[in-house]
Amino acid sequence: MRFTGVAALALAAILATACKPSEPAEDTPPAPQAEPPAPAGPAAGTLEWAASGDWRPRRDVLRNRFRHPVQTLRFCGLKPGQTVVEVWPGGGWYTQILAPWLKRNGGTYIAALMDPALSDRVRALNQGFMRTFADQDLYGPIQTSILSADSPGIAPPGSADLVLTFRNVHSWMARGMAPKAFADFYKALKPGGILCVVEHRLPDSRQQDPLARSGYVQRAYVKELARAAGFEFEAQSDINANPKDSADHPFGVWTLPPVRRSAAPGAAPEPGFDRARYDAIGESNRMTLRFRKPGAPARESTDGP
Repeated sequence: MRFTGVAALALAAILATACKPSEPAEDTPPAPQAEPPAPAGPAAGTLEWAASGDWRPRRDVLRNRFRHPVQTLRFCGLKPGQTVVEVWPGGGWYTQILAPWLKRNGGTYIAALMDPALSDRVRALNQGFMRTFADQDLYGPIQTSILSADSPGIAPPGSADLVLTFRNVHSWMARGMAPKAFADFYKALKPGGILCVVEHRLPDSRQQDPLARSGYVQRAYVKELARAAGFEFEAQSDINANPKDSADHPFGVWTLPPVRRSAAPGAAPEPGFDRARYDAIGESNRMTLRFRKPGAPARESTDGP
């Protein structure tokens, strides 16, 4: 077959193009690389969010593994809309979690503080607490009361849904005010309200010191304090248990982290004290107990006015 001149030129052009390797146009941008998705944090308003909040000092967040705040507060019965009293919150480790969570979930937080008349140290502790939690945008309005041997009450009678105390029973025993404290808790709670207690646990086989000078308390002793005040025992949990803690340390529970005593208060540290041995135990073995004030909460009326 013969080609005319024009046809031959067209065919040559087609063949030349077909044989030439293809090249991307210079103005075509490269395909974008997909960014890996950022890890999602806990949803705002959840207990996980409050426990890991960036407003909390890192040293406090690291203690979550010993204090288990999310599991503990769920066991205690924390719910949206509650009025919650935390008794003797100290520097506010749990307040950092409770107050933002309650603000987000329509609740009320009350701190029952130590009596500032006890000492300059207690007065400074209370003042530091109020400075730390002054940001109402984050913590909401912090209400306060006093728990002491002669205080009138930690909240108006029958106003609280939940009373919480963390590692304080031994201090009330040392001051001879433990029965009065539990009576105040009972008075503050609504019918059906809950008292939740976390405390350093003395083994049942050991004799209880009525002043709890080691910082450890028998579980049965706490149950009896609550029963005598009128509470019904509801449940117990090993959330905060630590089987490595033998509860027989040279400087009591304060030998262990986070206090880490290596000598009696006011004394020089003992030479050669084996600090690592106690640090390896971690924080104390703790009971977690839930009690209920008898009676059902008042049912809200659904009738019109």
